[in-house]
Amino acid sequence: MLDTLSDILTRLSVKGTLYFRTSFSVPWGVAVPAYENVARFHFAHRGDCMVRIKESGEKVLLAQGDLLIIPHGAAHDLYCGRSDQEVILPLDRVLELSGYNGEGVLVYGGEQDERETQLICGHISLAPNARHLIFDQLPSYIHIANYGETAGRWMESTLRLIGDETGGTRLGGDLIALKMTEVLFAQALRTFIERDGEKHIGLAGFADPQLGRALNAFHKAPSRDWSVEGLAREAGLSRTGFATQFSSKMGLTPMQYLTSWRMQIAQQGLVDEHMSVSEVASLTGYASESAFTRVFKKEVGITPAAYRSAH
Repeated sequence: MLDTLSDILTRLSVKGTLYFRTSFSVPWGVAVPAYENVARFHFAHRGDCMVRIKESGEKVLLAQGDLLIIPHGAAHDLYCGRSDQEVILPLDRVLELSGYNGEGVLVYGGEQDERETQLICGHISLAPNARHLIFDQLPSYIHIANYGETAGRWMESTLRLIGDETGGTRLGGDLIALKMTEVLFAQALRTFIERDGEKHIGLAGFADPQLGRALNAFHKAPSRDWSVEGLAREAGLSRTGFATQFSSKMGLTPMQYLTSWRMQIAQQGLVDEHMSVSEVASLTGYASESAFTRVFKKEVGITPAAYRSAH
């Protein structure tokens, strides 16, 4: 049985992708374009750099050992700290000038080798049409300073392993590095929710111990005939207290959350697992195919059969 975060990440088919390990020397700058359905990440393996989120103009110093996640795939600049814009070139142009062919280390920049910056860059992709409150409510960026130490000694070892395997020549290195990026992402989300989740509506419920118990119980058995009273018992709260606290911290009612996640399970069942409408109705806890179809059409906008045909 999976816990809440593990269930969400598994259902949304989170997959790690590494772009490259860099060796940037001053002066250098890279303009990374926006992408949909991805969370970008950069880990400062050695040295430091500046990161500017283009849409908001926010700037972050990424120091050695820091991890930065850009959850919504927004366009951003990575650069050595110089203010002149001419050193910041589009990613495709940097790849062209460096002669990088997708293997080994991306070497780029000027002649000042003493200011070398080594980054591990990649992204975490989500399944098309995958949605969940956790991802919707994440801020424009997540900056975890001295990530290895913050997340624990084992994560520090994981980061070193990713650095060693990325672009290496040992058998299985690419697969090991990719899987470790998924571990890194899950650990980073957990760290952020535990540390800062209470400040964000939609994440605060996952950081709350009582609401967390109810969410965990639901995610372990989504087809169960859940009610607000049943969830309140799992949380150890009164029905009214639970409903009020849930709505305040999650930004929606308990039953709205349950329905939304059940429809996510249904979409995956219809398309990825090639299940029939009746099978998906049973999987998501509906007593009849017609009852499930009514809810699905209301939430998704089209019937289950039409959704499967469209995808």
